[in-house]
Amino acid sequence: MISKPRVEVCFTPNLFPLHIEDFQVVVVIDVLRATSAICTAFHHGVKKIIPVSKLEEAIEYKEKGYIVAAERKGKIVPGFDYGNSPFTYMNQNLKNKTLVLTTTNGTRAINTAKNVESLIIGSIINLNAVCNHLIELKKNVLLLCSGWQNKFCLEDTICAGAITDQLLKSGDFLIENDSSIASKYLFLSAKDNYFGYLKASSHRKRLKKLNLNQDIKYCLTPNQTNVVPRREKNYLIS
Repeated sequence: MISKPRVEVCFTPNLFPLHIEDFQVVVVIDVLRATSAICTAFHHGVKKIIPVSKLEEAIEYKEKGYIVAAERKGKIVPGFDYGNSPFTYMNQNLKNKTLVLTTTNGTRAINTAKNVESLIIGSIINLNAVCNHLIELKKNVLLLCSGWQNKFCLEDTICAGAITDQLLKSGDFLIENDSSIASKYLFLSAKDNYFGYLKASSHRKRLKKLNLNQDIKYCLTPNQTNVVPRREKNYLIS
């Protein structure tokens, strides 16, 4: 009898080494806002995105003439033209361009998983497309939540739970770990009103203080794009 592939949730990047032993596919999730911004950028025609973890790396790319976006703690880093808002990338000037991106949490999570066989980018805005892609692959899937500075993040876990729920409903996957079960039930509690459910979440409060409510609403609106960004060498493509 052929066993079904597994889907498992990793709550934060610092827990990644405890999960990775036999997962062929990692889905990186940073709902507010890195993976939502990445999906939006590809949807609007960006050609490649190079994710870098450190600001020093971003500065080096900028000095070489690359278009560089840099965000720390929700704000655009001084000296850079772009940050982490999805609306930034609804921009014809970036069509067919290569973009370098560094963020507080999302790009670090992407690079945490740099040695896995296959890495894709997940968010609420491309939820169904990611789920359909994973169902077609039929491989063991680890859903890696970016969190906030290596701490648990509610919105990323709810997104992971939404993916888990769809994969289980397909009948082709199974779960074994409590992290996956918890994520699924958080999603089921939140699914009718993500925006309201996350009203008290720490990161939503953090972004609201920066007057980024429009970003929050956008990032919590499901299935606005069918792009499924994936890693190739040291960059992302769609």
